[in-house]
Formats: sequence, C-alpha cells, structure tokens
Amino acid sequence: MSAWTKLMMLERYNFCLSTQRRHLLWSLVVSLFVILLLSAKVEAAPCFDDPKRAYQYLLEQEQSVRQARTQTRININRATEGELTSLSGIGSSKARAIVLYRDMFGPFKSVDALTKVKGIGPKTIEKNRARLQVGD
Repeated sequence: MSAWTKLMMLERYNFCLSTQRRHLLWSLVVSLFVILLLSAKVEAAPCFDDPKRAYQYLLEQEQSVRQARTQTRININRATEGELTSLSGIGSSKARAIVLYRDMFGPFKSVDALTKVKGIGPKTIEKNRARLQVGD
C-alpha cells in the first residue's frame, strides 16, 4: 500500500471520527435541552366551564397579589427604584429622587427622614408607614 493510500485512509478515518463526534455532541446538547425543558416547573392556569367561576378565580388571584404587595416591608436604605414605586404615592420620578438622595447623603436614619427628599411629604410617609423600615 502506498503512502498516498495510507494518508487518504487516515484522512477518511479522521473525517468519520469528527462526524461521529459532532453527532455525539449534538445529541448531548439536545438531551440537555430536553432535560432542562422537562425539569422546568410550569404551572398551567386551571380551566373553567363556567365564566363566573373563571372571573372569580381571576379576582382572587388579583387580590392575593395586591395583598402581598401591600404587606411587603421595604427597607428604604436598600430598596431599588422598582420596589419604591410599589409604595402609595411614589412614582418613578420620586423613587429616583429617593435613590439619588440616599446615594448623595448616605442612608436614612429614620423613616421620617424621607421628608428631606423633594416631593415626599408627611402624608406620603403616613400612607406607607406600615410598609417602610430603615434597617433589617
């Protein structure tokens, strides 16, 4: 057998191995994707025959979200802009002002210190006092 023939056989063998490796790698990737897809916890919404029951279910879900939002306490020294906007009377501009004030002057010593932020008054603090905290 000539050297040329041996070289061609070796190249063909390497090509077959690389093709097998590609197929093996592709199979591994697909298998991992399927495992991840199957392991993800997916919660389907229930089906209802009666529209009134479906509407009642939606109202209950909305109420539970609203209740969770109003019961969550917010540390004003760590809260993000998004967390601050969940407070009553605090929009994105006031939330940004709170974060900016905190960054410039340091942490708030008390909840009432929020009145130093432009646009935050005593009424806003009283509406949200149950949800506000300064420390952990």
